[in-house]
Amino acid sequence: MEQTAVGAEVRRWRRVRRVSQLELASLAGTTQRHVSFIESGRSRPGREIVVRLAESLGLSLRERNDLLAAAGYAPVFTESGFDEAGLEPVRRALEQILHGHLPYPAIIVAPYGRVVAVNDATDLFTEDVSPALLEPPVNLIRLMLHPDGLAPRVANMAEWGRHVIDNMRARARRSPDPRLDEFVDELAGYVPAAPAGPDHLGFAVPMRLASADGELRLITTLTSFATATDVTLAELVLEAFLPADQATADVLLRRMARSPAAPLTPALKRHVTL
Repeated sequence: MEQTAVGAEVRRWRRVRRVSQLELASLAGTTQRHVSFIESGRSRPGREIVVRLAESLGLSLRERNDLLAAAGYAPVFTESGFDEAGLEPVRRALEQILHGHLPYPAIIVAPYGRVVAVNDATDLFTEDVSPALLEPPVNLIRLMLHPDGLAPRVANMAEWGRHVIDNMRARARRSPDPRLDEFVDELAGYVPAAPAGPDHLGFAVPMRLASADGELRLITTLTSFATATDVTLAELVLEAFLPADQATADVLLRRMARSPAAPLTPALKRHVTL
């Protein structure tokens, strides 16, 4: 049963990644015959080759643990709770990063867009949104795209929203997950159609956000903790917003100067236990 389970998983991931047995064998430093025997259940792979196959397939730490479990081995990568004492240095470092990004918004999110921590500039995204969307655990992507959330203030919602949806679908193709597929389908229902025209920018889509100080143009940078060996940390993403023009930068500076100690919505300010 263990051999069948790991063989089926190797075959499934190989097809998701669209690599042949020969290509996977070359990446993992083994033979096509060995990969074929593993997939068919004729060979029980050792722990070392399972680790090499998982790495060669570009699996996440969680997916690597799952592949090891399918082969009958214990997980290699730990999964800590975000509030555990062992992660205190990491939490302090993340708080410094969030604070250092001011006066621009920055948010740390867990899988599926669940908010973990934010800086004080993210009050920009909570103005006039439904209180229901700010009930913990807050979901950043739903908050951004929902008609009762930020969507009415995004001037280019059709284009920007589709950009977000397309990125999530690409992620779902890389790591198939029925839960993620369901979430993407929900989000897609919030975003109006955006036929590509001569001015279509593809991936380069800044958010045009209405505010009391005028329209803001924001671009996003995503940072992952690629060298983490803890599943929890490896799955976190820092989403940092930057001004796309000088006018936006000036507005964000003025907002911070007006409210240097403005409290955040409690649902966003607190850390969310993962």
